[in-house]
Amino acid sequence: MLIKEYRVILPISVEEYQVGQLYSVAEASKNETGGGEGVEVLKNEPYEKDGEKGQYTHKIYHLQSKVPSFVRMLAPASALNIHEKAWNAYPYCRTVITNEYMKDNFLIKIETWHKPDMGHLENVHGLDAETWKKVDVVYIDIADRSQVEPKDYKPEEDPCKFKSVKTARGPLGPDWKKELPNKKDCPHMCAYKLVTVKFKWWGLQNKVENFIQKQEKRLFTNFHRQLFCWIDKWIELNMEDIRRMEEQTRRELDEMRVKDPVKGMVALED
Repeated sequence: MLIKEYRVILPISVEEYQVGQLYSVAEASKNETGGGEGVEVLKNEPYEKDGEKGQYTHKIYHLQSKVPSFVRMLAPASALNIHEKAWNAYPYCRTVITNEYMKDNFLIKIETWHKPDMGHLENVHGLDAETWKKVDVVYIDIADRSQVEPKDYKPEEDPCKFKSVKTARGPLGPDWKKELPNKKDCPHMCAYKLVTVKFKWWGLQNKVENFIQKQEKRLFTNFHRQLFCWIDKWIELNMEDIRRMEEQTRRELDEMRVKDPVKGMVALED
């Protein structure tokens, strides 16, 4: 089992991020869907359990070209689908990813706290001291081009070049994180994303767990760069707009998986 905590600082408020995240998830899903691959939404509904209220989603990710070749060679086609169940009780969210072929030998758990700070809180998820000692904390800088895979880079999704018309935020300079807390006209927040990965397969465990953590960092980096650069598209939306958009996206994804070519992020081979 491999646990890392990714901290993503953003020039956005916790309240704004709730809408921005959901908008960007819907848009990013479309960019990853086609050729029989991508995202299928099975459920998207309110839930209430043990005093916790929020939105529950169940999605299937059809992954074929998005997993490394050494897994494709060893696993049947059915193993390349993963189920994602998410409980969004914002500002806390929990996502659990499983695979029917691997059963209890495979798990990705992502727990996120969204806080109005600059990422200085330690052990925000309340792990026991022994577990927390082993957690690797990784800071993601959305304006650092060196953190972006060359084949993922898009100039229109570069926070160093983007200037928001509606909020006047951006472009982000080399010292943007140092300057951010002192800016009266710009909010800030941190997404603390605790990622637990379990992949039990003799001889492959370390390699695959490290690969998955690398992919999660890549996803979080690309996603939050997009979210910031798309701010003018979502900043004026409310939650009703988002729910309508999600339903429309669900229908579009079903069509795109069948009609469109394969697209989006593919596995990088070492």
